[in-house]
Formats: sequence, C-alpha cells, structure tokens
Amino acid sequence: MINPMEELRPPTRLMLTPGPSCISPRVYRAMATSMVGHVDPWFTEFMGGVQELLRRIFQTQNNITFPISASGTGGIETAVVNALEPGDEAIVCVNGMFSARMADIAERTGAKIHRVPAPLGRTADPEDVRRAGQGRKIKFVGLAHGETSTGVVTKIDPFRKVADELGALLVVDSVASLGGVPLDVDRQRIDICFSGTQKAISAPPGLAPITVNTRVEDMLRNRKTKVQSWYFDLTTVMNYWGKERTYHHTPPVPLIFALHEAMRIVLEEGLEASWERHRQNQAALIEGLEAMGIRLFVENPEDRLPTVTSVYIPIGIDGTKARARLLNEFNIEIAGGLGELKTKIWRVGLMGYSSQRANVLLFLGALERILLDMGMKKMSPGAGIAAAANTFANVEPVPVGQEK
Repeated sequence: MINPMEELRPPTRLMLTPGPSCISPRVYRAMATSMVGHVDPWFTEFMGGVQELLRRIFQTQNNITFPISASGTGGIETAVVNALEPGDEAIVCVNGMFSARMADIAERTGAKIHRVPAPLGRTADPEDVRRAGQGRKIKFVGLAHGETSTGVVTKIDPFRKVADELGALLVVDSVASLGGVPLDVDRQRIDICFSGTQKAISAPPGLAPITVNTRVEDMLRNRKTKVQSWYFDLTTVMNYWGKERTYHHTPPVPLIFALHEAMRIVLEEGLEASWERHRQNQAALIEGLEAMGIRLFVENPEDRLPTVTSVYIPIGIDGTKARARLLNEFNIEIAGGLGELKTKIWRVGLMGYSSQRANVLLFLGALERILLDMGMKKMSPGAGIAAAANTFANVEPVPVGQEK
C-alpha cells in the first residue's frame, strides 16, 4: 500500500493506451505555472486565445467553441442533453461501447432513440440510418468518429448526407480522433462536435472541447423545456465563455493552461502533419504486429482508427498476464478489450505525444520478448521490428512537436 503521507512519486510509464496519452514536458511546465483566479481579468482575456486555438483544431468558425470542465463522457452528455427534449426522436449509430453510451444518455432525456447497430469492428451503414429515419421526425443523427472501444473510424460525409435528407442535426464524438485524424467541422457541416483533451491533443484528462454551430444556437433559444442538466446546460455555461464571462462554475485553471500549450504544439506541427504522423506510425505498428503473427481486429483497413489499433490476443496467450508484464518489466501500458471483448483483444494507442517511431519499435520489441517467453509459436524473432523499420524506411519522418 502507498503511504498517503509520502511525497507523490508515480512511476514513469509509456502510455500506449486508448487514452490518456503521454504529455510533452512543455505541457507539464504550463500546468505548473502560477495559479490565477477564474474571473481574473488576465485569465478571462486568456480564455479567448484558448477558444481561438480550439477553433483552429476543430477547423470551425463557430462562436460557441470551448472546453467543458469534464471528461469526454461529459462531452457526450452535453451534446445529447442540449439537443434533445422529451418527445423528440433521434438516431444513434452503435458500433461499440462509447457510441452505445451516447444512446444510453440520450434515452434518459425522455426522447425516443433509434439505435442503428453494427457488428463490433465495423462501421454503421448509412443506408440503415436512412431506413431508420423514414417517416419519422428525427432531431439528430449521432455517431462516434473514432470508436475507442474497438479502434474503428467512421467516415462522416455519408452520414451528413443522410442527416440532411432527414432534416436532422449531425452530432459527432471526436474524442479519439481530434488532432490525429482528418476532421473539418465546417466543411463537413457537423452541427455538434465534442472531444477529449487526453488523447491525440496530449493534454491531461479533465476537459471536453465542444463546438456547436448557429443552427444549434437557434435550437437552444427555442427549446420548450429546460436542459435536463444544470451543469451541462449550454445556454448558461456558454455565457462564461462568451463576451460576458458571466460566472458559471470554477473551471480547472491549470488544465486549461495545459490544454493551451498542448494545442500550440499541435498547431506548430500542423494538423496535416499530425494526421500523417499518426497514419505513418500506425502503418508501421500494423506491419510489425502482422509480421509477428498477430491478427488485426478491424478487418477492413479503411475502417481502422489511426489513433487506436485493436488486435486479437494470440491463441494460448493470457492477455492479462502479458499486459502486466509489459507494465512491470518495460513500463509500457496498453489496454485490454471492454465488455464482450474484454478477454479477446488488446488495444494499442498511438496518440499525440505517444505516437512516435521510437515508441512503436520499443513496444514491438517488448511484446515479442514477452510472447516468446509465454510460448507463442510460429513467430520469427526480430520479425516485428524489422517489418516496422522497413515501413519507416520508405517514408519521410514526421516528428512530434518539438521542445522549446
């Protein structure tokens, strides 16, 4: 047991999980700067800069763009409870645990929710959404751009087209994708988009960036009932992040400092460069894993989320023990599956500051050592690292944001 009176000394881990990711020393330094009050004139002016950087990363001109003081799940709840009222109808595409969470939260608003399911490891079919909405007045179509529980990415544009046909809003969960996967809120005409700070942006957990367009602003002004949640009610919290800076709650000031610096790093690298770095590193990871005889969970390459790679645990290998050895012997953390996939898959995150070439090679080497020790057969020693290194040799490197 850790002595609660001892100085805090957590272990240094290589976070290759689906979140949180590793954090740049620049972000740690920002978080350790002087504390100021949340209504201090300096801070309220600083908030405007945070919003502007968020707009650049979301690629939007939306006025209501700010970080909610909550986890990514708080982002889901904010999007859903502000959009829906009792008696409304909505469609949610469910292809994993977090898209199912959107549906669960939506059902608590008193609205009628139509779930459009897809097999785990695949995306929902826009045609199924179209059929589910026929003859109904659908308020919104919701989906997870990156489904963290399975490592699936969903193409947004076909669902925008269907939402237009239904006269519905499009609500997108970009928790696992923002900053690491191409996303353009304005061009793709996403009405509500939310994310989390602890993944491809590589800030600490605890904030959920959100952006909503003028169509949603009008909808909020014309609601017939109060928003179900006081805390997540955009009609009030947006006043704190608006011109008035009207007090709403005490936000986590150091986390906002950290987010600001993390976004500066993303934008210094450039969004396109960040997307390419995530793509390159996942490609090398996949080549290495397949060379080791490890099978990908998401079969269609176009459906693979660049920030989270899910793989089947090799037959005969105790997945929990293998992850424990990675952690205890190499200080590398990866994740297991969730729900019905708990004992079937591993999930490897290459997000933000964690998505580096050296980390890919280190992980493959450590995993190979453990699997050989645990008796995995038909694996050629060194094959994984060799395959990944060969992939890297064929592309120009895109380094993560530089230190200053």
